[in-house]
Amino acid sequence: MSLKLPALDPRTVEARTKSGYPEPYRSQVLPREKRALGDACGLTKIGINCTTLNPGKVSSMRHWHSHEDEFVYVLEGEIILKTDAGEQTLTSGMCAGFKAGVTDGHQFLNRSARPAVYLEVSNRDPLDTGDYADADLRWNPPEHRGKFTRRNGEPY
Repeated sequence: MSLKLPALDPRTVEARTKSGYPEPYRSQVLPREKRALGDACGLTKIGINCTTLNPGKVSSMRHWHSHEDEFVYVLEGEIILKTDAGEQTLTSGMCAGFKAGVTDGHQFLNRSARPAVYLEVSNRDPLDTGDYADADLRWNPPEHRGKFTRRNGEPY
């Protein structure tokens, strides 16, 4: 059965398997797959990714957003949510939300033996930056070319 927009089968959306992270951070997240469902549906105000996180990998470096709220909903498997408060296990049907501007960085880890699948939802704010709690890393807004730098602004 072939669907027509506004409906789609997420499995038909091409998976992004790259990361913009510089090393030594890139190898901590790859391989992983992100399917940009919001883009595929033509959405411009919110971003929605369906992410597959492999065993032994992390979703990102522990981070927080300046202008974007972020919501994660676990579809399959098990992931560990790491924040300033410690670690919590999330399984299928569980979710977490992160308010813009709150400096408590978050990260997901897959310590299980099988891939985990989850949805990432966020608003798309052109002023958004990302700060990283445990890494010498900063995500800069588009006017600075949307690049990762060190905390002091030096490029990688």
